[in-house]
Amino acid sequence: MGLIERVYDFAVQNKCEALKNAPMSDYTSFKIGGPADIILMPDNAEIMRKIIVFCNNEEIKPFILGNGSNLLVSDEGIKGVVIYTGKLTSVKLTGDLTINCDAGVSLSRLCNFALENSLTGLEFAFGIPGSAGGAAYMNAGAYGGEMKDVIVSCTHITPQGKIENVKASSLGFGYRKSVYSDNGCVIISIDVSLMLGCKQKIKSEMVDIIEKRRSKQPLEYPSAGSVFKRPEGYYAGALIEQCGLKGRSVGGAQLSEKHAGFIVNRGGATCEDVKRLIEIIKENVYNRFGVMLETEIKMV
Repeated sequence: MGLIERVYDFAVQNKCEALKNAPMSDYTSFKIGGPADIILMPDNAEIMRKIIVFCNNEEIKPFILGNGSNLLVSDEGIKGVVIYTGKLTSVKLTGDLTINCDAGVSLSRLCNFALENSLTGLEFAFGIPGSAGGAAYMNAGAYGGEMKDVIVSCTHITPQGKIENVKASSLGFGYRKSVYSDNGCVIISIDVSLMLGCKQKIKSEMVDIIEKRRSKQPLEYPSAGSVFKRPEGYYAGALIEQCGLKGRSVGGAQLSEKHAGFIVNRGGATCEDVKRLIEIIKENVYNRFGVMLETEIKMV
């Protein structure tokens, strides 16, 4: 029996939904990506733990997929096992000012839950198109806030199947990074600590932030958000715009005419289209300003 069939049988035995040869374009905000050999969709922490242990025993390095909002997947797809966290969806109060949130919960849902409970501090994250787990993984941020400002701990599963709760001080948060980039552990939930606020004021700030996003970002097209990290002392979008690249296209991929930091899928874009456009942008910016842009989106 081949590896994928063994994985599929394991999933069936453990009552875990599994899809073979599913197009990754259905699971990414870019709407780009070939088929994954198999996607596992655990709906609770114990099944997730069993999957991680199984993969470790089989010497499989699974790809962990959240909301797919910061991801560019190869046109050939993903070989091996993808674990989708989108069915881990619990969010609850664990104290007057503390929320426990499963990794698969969208940031917008988490922000709305905080609003419902008159808790302030998460407004910056409203509209970031990612999951709570993915946001912790990369220390997502916007409008002056970052996840490290509110996360007090993460619960994860080690490759050996141990469930651990780790305080934020040990998570190595930096600009768009954390220890999860390298430690092989899988986030299953996060705990955030907020402050009591005025519900009307919180809602007003959330509305203001989403309106700013709609006015400045090309939300009408599929994309993976900001393509490049902010280079020290500069803004990537400003450098790109000064190179006169807004609207530049390769195949179905286009550098947004609204925001020079975004590449959008205008229809039928491939991974190779996006990669070629990224290289054109990096070359132009480096030749003009001597700044080598670094991609923020993850490529697999």
